[in-house]
Parts: sequence; structure tokens; C-alpha cells
Amino acid sequence: MKARKRIRDIFLAATAFAALAIGYSVDAMSGDAAPVRVAATSAPPPADAAPTRRVVIRFLTDSDFPPFNFYDEDGVLVGFNIDLARAICLELGTSCDIKARPWEELFTDLKKGEADAVIAAHKVTVSALKDVDFTDRYFHTPGRFAGRKDEPQVEMSPSGLDGKRIAVARGTAHEAFLKAFFRDSPLAIYENADLAREALAAGKADFLFDDGISLAFWLNGTLSRQCCEMRGGPYLEPKFFGDGIAIAVPKSDPGIRLLLNKALDRVRASGRFEELVQRYFPVRIY
Repeated sequence: MKARKRIRDIFLAATAFAALAIGYSVDAMSGDAAPVRVAATSAPPPADAAPTRRVVIRFLTDSDFPPFNFYDEDGVLVGFNIDLARAICLELGTSCDIKARPWEELFTDLKKGEADAVIAAHKVTVSALKDVDFTDRYFHTPGRFAGRKDEPQVEMSPSGLDGKRIAVARGTAHEAFLKAFFRDSPLAIYENADLAREALAAGKADFLFDDGISLAFWLNGTLSRQCCEMRGGPYLEPKFFGDGIAIAVPKSDPGIRLLLNKALDRVRASGRFEELVQRYFPVRIY
């Protein structure tokens, strides 16, 4: 929850948002992105099984994770996930019921039958799959490098960063990634991401490796003093950065998963998905 609160604080201070790209994988050694198809989390229903039409789809979300889901200044529940849920319902010709619940209650209420789906930026993890099933992924959370704007461009690879001092937060997947792939770069390890970012801004480190979403908020906000910029490509290795974000559905209702996947495909094909991306994430992090 502390990480979610930190992202919320950064969001509220930022002057621009980060952007997303769907369906990319990245080579750990080069940072070059290439399209990839993500396998389903579980066996889909038979090909000839038509999903049952729903009169209403009941979504649960939480209210403290902007820009995905949050209350605006008028107390209205808004965000990327909220508008995506409504776009899904529009494609399916159904009513859309969206309610906010505390984060820790979402899966419990879903399994109790109080909702058809949870759209709250849950990562697809082995632990989560013990409780729920997931739709196709619609978002990924990359690791990204940042460097000072006044520093020369270098190749963002293990050889290109040989001997370069990299700031990173202690105990994070980003620290583990650097230790696995950038072994010849000395690490400046800080107690949290805020201190690591300030070290880059103050010139105490050559580069920073961080979560791409919150890093984009920082780069485009006032705290960075416009010192720095993204360098190199995104890193999306599931072992370190998760297997993407998807809509959670009950294991007892495979039909809703099929229905939502088809609707997600239609939302993308219609161009509506890209409109939502541009609305909430105008600065690309991929």
C-alpha cells in the first residue's frame, strides 16, 4: 500500500502523465522493444462456446490509485480503469455498475459474488491466480533508466554502462535486475526511490533505474526540476517486473472472462482504447 500511496502523491504533483504501450517484450541486454503475444492465464472455454449476454456487468475497483482509479475534486470516481470499464460495457451493450471498495476487500467481495469483475490495476501473479482468474493483459509496468539532460548519450546496455554509477532503491525488483544484468556498474543504493531520484538530480549518480510509471511522473513534475530524461528502452521481464495488469474475474465464471476479452478486442479495434491512453497518459513510457 505504501508504494500505491507514493505513486498517488507523485501523480498529484506532476504536470503530465506517463503513457502505456500494449503487448511489448524487451530484451534484457539491449532494451530493444519487440511485439509479443501474451498467453492466456488459463484454458479458455471451447471455441464454439458463445458467452452469455449480460444485462449489467458489476465492476469493483478502489479509489486511491491515480491515474487508474481515483476520486476527482468533485468526489466523482474517475480514471483510466473507470473509463475502460464503461467502454467495455458500451461494446457489449450492457449497463455498467462500478463501485469502489478498499483494496484489500476486492478479491474477497469478488469471490463472494458481489461483483462480476475487478478492474483496479491488479498485476497477474502466481499468488493472485490462486484466488481469481484474469482477462488478457491490458497494461505492463516497465523498468526504465533515466539520465541527466546535460550528460552525453551512451548505449544503455551492460557494456555501455560499464563503470557508470547507477542509483536505485534498496530491496526492489529494480535493484535485483541491475545485480543480475549490469554487474560491472557500481550501484548507489538508497533507502527509497525518492532519495535515488534526488541523487540523480544532484549529480551523485550517472543514471537512475526505477519504475517507469512513477519515474515519468517525477520527470514531468516539479520535484525533478526538469533535470533529467528517460534513457534507453523499457524493460518488462516478468521475473522482475510482473506479468502485466489485467481484469480479475471469478474462477467460477469462465463466461465473463471470454466476454470481457472479446470486448477488450473491440475497444482496441474501435480506436477507443487509444483515445483513453492519450487522455490519461500523454507522455509515453515505452
